[in-house]
Amino acid sequence: MRRSLSILLPVIRLFSVERGASLGLGAGLSALATLAGTALLGLSGWFITASAFAGLTVTSAMVFDVFAPSAGIRLLAIGRTAARYGERIVTHDATLKVLAALRERLFRGWAQPAAAAAMMRRPAKLLFRLTNDVDALDSLYLRVLVPAGVAVLAAFAVMIALCFIDPLFGGLAGLWLVAICLGLSLAAGQFALKPGRRRVHAMEALRARSIDLVAGQTDLAMVGRLQAQRVAIAVADQRLAQADDALNRIDTAVAAGFSLASTLLLTATLLTVALLAKQGTIGTPAAAFALLVAFAATEPFAAMRRGALELGRTLLAAKRIAPRLAPVSAAPGIIGPDAEHAFQMAGVVVGHQGTALPVLRDLSLSLAVGERLAIVGPSGVGKSTLLALLAGEIAATNGTVASLPAATLTQRSELFQDTVRDNLRLADPHADDSRLRRALATAGLLEDIEALPRGLSSRLGEGGSGLSGGQSRRLALARLLLRDTPLWLLDEPTEGLDAGTARAVLVRLVSAAAARSLVIATHIRREADIADRIVLLDGGRIAATALRGTPEFDMLLDRLRPD
Repeated sequence: MRRSLSILLPVIRLFSVERGASLGLGAGLSALATLAGTALLGLSGWFITASAFAGLTVTSAMVFDVFAPSAGIRLLAIGRTAARYGERIVTHDATLKVLAALRERLFRGWAQPAAAAAMMRRPAKLLFRLTNDVDALDSLYLRVLVPAGVAVLAAFAVMIALCFIDPLFGGLAGLWLVAICLGLSLAAGQFALKPGRRRVHAMEALRARSIDLVAGQTDLAMVGRLQAQRVAIAVADQRLAQADDALNRIDTAVAAGFSLASTLLLTATLLTVALLAKQGTIGTPAAAFALLVAFAATEPFAAMRRGALELGRTLLAAKRIAPRLAPVSAAPGIIGPDAEHAFQMAGVVVGHQGTALPVLRDLSLSLAVGERLAIVGPSGVGKSTLLALLAGEIAATNGTVASLPAATLTQRSELFQDTVRDNLRLADPHADDSRLRRALATAGLLEDIEALPRGLSSRLGEGGSGLSGGQSRRLALARLLLRDTPLWLLDEPTEGLDAGTARAVLVRLVSAAAARSLVIATHIRREADIADRIVLLDGGRIAATALRGTPEFDMLLDRLRPD
């Protein structure tokens, strides 16, 4: 139980910060509706019974007050309806707003460079976190916290009401409700932990494998794996069915336990009030009141059943989400360089998960503020890894890295199914159209965009479809130009462009980056030719370095792919 609370605390804290007042009001209204319902049932039973006995004689009928109980019944009925209606509006509105804030925080946490780099290896993971895991947390408030609080409060209310009949019996009834009914809910939650977690994992596997079958059926058919994928889906579906069966058995057992607890409480109440009525301690109307209050006593605990069954799913979701609720810092080891450098690294070793040998080995390199550096070398020597290290997307295994804030243009241009304007505004949400056009002009794409039917408002398809490969590349470059960072990291920025367009783009890029430092990873001569210094990587180490104007610089240029 203590471990479960420690898992849930970050999420509960977020609930409190985001909508604490609304959630508290919703819980209060829920408690009011439950208490009003119990009181309504008890008062109605007393009034009906008392009216029946008062009508036996003319004298008692004349003195019996029908107006006060009638007014109380109407007040409780109206109050219960209003409280239940208000509770539905307030709790669901607050819960939806909290979940929206939770999705935003979660997305921002995963959008940090270090987290995003890890997420790219498992993109479906983010989808499950933003959908299944967040949706699972609506049970935390609506089906766990509120029902538990209301049930305990109702138990005390019932205890106080029955204490007016008999103090000893009222105390014992209250203890019975808390010990048995709350205990049954806790036991159900404990037994449902494992099948609840198994159900979540089975559901994720079923969805992922089904998506793989639909999206990759051509590739699967070509390699003869269609039947194997169908079998994998069937296995996941069977695991899901087994988890559902286990949860249904627990639910049936808990329902039987609640029914038995309610029956025993009613039986004990009936025997007690019968004995007290026989002794003349209480009247028949009071006995009816006690019986109906006892009958309604277990209703609030029954509402906890569903929350208890979903506790495993809720705890798993909270455990997976909680680490990303706080902003994710940059990769460990990234600090600010001295005033004269854009970045400094010494003795850096970087490896990728699953690889035996490091990609970068004992690398020491620095870049002066305002300098332009070209990183060249064969494919696979670590050029892109070096840029990812400077951007804070990965951490060095050994060594130190100090870098100014950087914007990165990777080899893969990530464009979204949205307008051209909104794709650009990912870099600067406050950029106006004139600034967007200047960025497009620098990237050599303004004429192409203005030729579209709706210009900046033109919608792109999934992955930027609607633009050619070269246009997509230039749109991604224009987006980088909107980032006001002192260091730009460019990975083959003009790849896929014809020579004339590429040279024009590079000229404008150099002009736009006049006050910034540039690092360009490339194997194309025209891109390295704008650099002040060239560094050749080989085997994860610096094999050569040359300054502009030296024979070594020209030699390194000659080794690159011509335009």
